[in-house]
Amino acid sequence: MQLQSLNRVLANLRRYWLIGLGASLSLLLLTTANAITPQLFRWGIDRGIADRNLDVVMQVAIAMVLVAIGRGVFNFGQSFWAEQLGQNIAYDLRNRIFKKLENLSFSYHDRTQTSQLLTRMTSDVEQIRTFIGTGLLQVVSSIVTLATTTVILLIMNWQLALVSLMLVPIAAYILFQFFTRNQVLFGQAQEKLGDLNAVLQENLLGIRVVKAFVREQTEIDRYTRSNDELVQVSMKTIAAIRNAFPYIFLLSNLITLAVVGYGGAQVIGGDFSIGELVAFNSYLLFILQPILLVGFAAPVIAQAAASAERVYEVVDAEIEIRDRPNAVSLNDCIGRITFENVHFRYPGSSTEALKGISFETRPNELIAVLGMTGSGKSTIMNLLPRFYDVTSGSIRIDGTDVRDFQLASLRSKIGIVFQETTLFSGTLHDNIAYAKPDASIEEIIEVAKTAQIHDFIAGLPEGYSTIVGERGLGLSGGQKQRIAIARTLLTNYRILILDDSTSAIDAKTASQIQAALDDLMRQKTCTSFVIAQRISTIKNPIEFSSWIKVGLSLKEHMKS
Repeated sequence: MQLQSLNRVLANLRRYWLIGLGASLSLLLLTTANAITPQLFRWGIDRGIADRNLDVVMQVAIAMVLVAIGRGVFNFGQSFWAEQLGQNIAYDLRNRIFKKLENLSFSYHDRTQTSQLLTRMTSDVEQIRTFIGTGLLQVVSSIVTLATTTVILLIMNWQLALVSLMLVPIAAYILFQFFTRNQVLFGQAQEKLGDLNAVLQENLLGIRVVKAFVREQTEIDRYTRSNDELVQVSMKTIAAIRNAFPYIFLLSNLITLAVVGYGGAQVIGGDFSIGELVAFNSYLLFILQPILLVGFAAPVIAQAAASAERVYEVVDAEIEIRDRPNAVSLNDCIGRITFENVHFRYPGSSTEALKGISFETRPNELIAVLGMTGSGKSTIMNLLPRFYDVTSGSIRIDGTDVRDFQLASLRSKIGIVFQETTLFSGTLHDNIAYAKPDASIEEIIEVAKTAQIHDFIAGLPEGYSTIVGERGLGLSGGQKQRIAIARTLLTNYRILILDDSTSAIDAKTASQIQAALDDLMRQKTCTSFVIAQRISTIKNPIEFSSWIKVGLSLKEHMKS
């Protein structure tokens, strides 16, 4: 399975065939230059030194300098092009993973650790890049060099060549055993790295909680344990390398000894010249070196294969929420919403979060969704924009099932202020204009006033150009919620969902926001949902008769 994933990575090289051609030509020219060098040695020894011909020695010296320059140029060329291939493949993989993560459903993110996704995006892709940029080059170069050298050795002295080539099948068997036995081990190393990143991520995000409960040493111990597990697995990979490659080194030394002994006897017997023996011994290095290079590349290949499998697990993940064939665009939304016998169970859960929910709203109504924690209030609202799909039953907007709408058009008509506020690094202006980047400053100020955040922003030295810290650090919970409200109000919504959106705001400011929203909803065609745990949260000046009361809890609603 891992090698199949690695083959999929290699298939992407076809997109960059021109760069691959440059690397291949450089590789062939480098192999040619390497093959010429021992022949220059033979010529210089047999025709120059042995015959005491200084002109031949000088010619050989000049030729060797030129060949050395060529080898340097061609070696740089193949390394440069191979690294460019690796960078391009890594670039494509990072984009593919990120694009897939952006389109995967909530259910996938619910059951997948963020740290594991970060590890796949960073460390695993880097392992693949390293393989393409260096490991693959070593393997291809070694195969070409080995094939070329084998032919030359058989031509020079087939008997001595057979002795030398005994190393190849033995080394191939050792490397094959290395791969088959240690594929899982290299995958475990990446998993442990993801676990270590999970502990790191949790502590970076929750550093205030750690300090508040004086748990620094506990978290240090937890990180150390995870780090120990990573080291243990890493040492197992090193042990696997240690158990395989000493045998290859031993065999190479024995083969060298056999060639020197057997070849020396042929020189003494007059069947082989000294220059030929020197050249042959030089070519022997071109047999041993490729085998050793493949041996050194073997761990890189194994790691890349394991990483490729992990990367394609994300790339191949099923997008559970997608557009149906012939899905239609939600253009003119009146706002009549119907829940008909809706049942829902979260993926992987054995119990239903919603059972038999049914209600219908009229356009421009304000609907209060009340209930205790865990009663399913937010779940109902997550089904409306199809963050999840119902297990059974149906949800309709203006008589059409939400599953028959194009996702982009459906969600563009639904404005949501989530219970948990998320802000992005950048300016306050950019955060408010997140869904409408081309919004004018007048539009931004208008929604900021409605959310009761304009006065605060205007009082900052940089105003709307103030940089927001990571995850909104530097802002209070209430300020972040008000920015989130302003961000949502700037969208072209026809359905508005406020999911406990004023829980971190003081009562006076929340009342002012609610009054401003009431005025706004009177002016704009909009069906609104307000989710809250307490009825006091949703008291407002609107006539109570215009509400559809879902109930004090969803359990009570289901009974009614």
